[in-house]
Amino acid sequence: MYEKEVHSLEETNQLAIRLANLLEPGDNITFEGDLGAGKTTFIKALAKGLGISRTVNSPTFTIMKQYEGRLPLNHLDVYRLENSDEDLGWEEIFYGDAVTVVEWAHLIEDHLPDERLEIEIQRMGENKRKFIFKPVGKRYERLCEELFQ
Repeated sequence: MYEKEVHSLEETNQLAIRLANLLEPGDNITFEGDLGAGKTTFIKALAKGLGISRTVNSPTFTIMKQYEGRLPLNHLDVYRLENSDEDLGWEEIFYGDAVTVVEWAHLIEDHLPDERLEIEIQRMGENKRKFIFKPVGKRYERLCEELFQ
């Protein structure tokens, strides 16, 4: 487990962009945190780091949005998914060439890939956040080692 405290939106953006620069096709990242913790904010900066110029916003009502950049990005927000048994094509989503990010991932736990990077965001003040990175699998352990060196 790796932890990083940030004290401003700028520091959050820098962390997300550094992570984006390390991502490879097929990477999967899950996000957990209370409403307003900064999941979508982090993902917006991650998208910028992937060279995505389109406006990125949470796909709360559409469940998934896709973006093109240096790497394609699948952005899922499964908060409003009525049934975790719904098949949205999980195999294609998680095992394709896109980077996939999932907000509220615990709601689809049974469908998540065995290996992934789990990020929990804890709000500690107006702009202060704690990011807890939990790598699941060797690929993500190496990624975190590089990110936090």
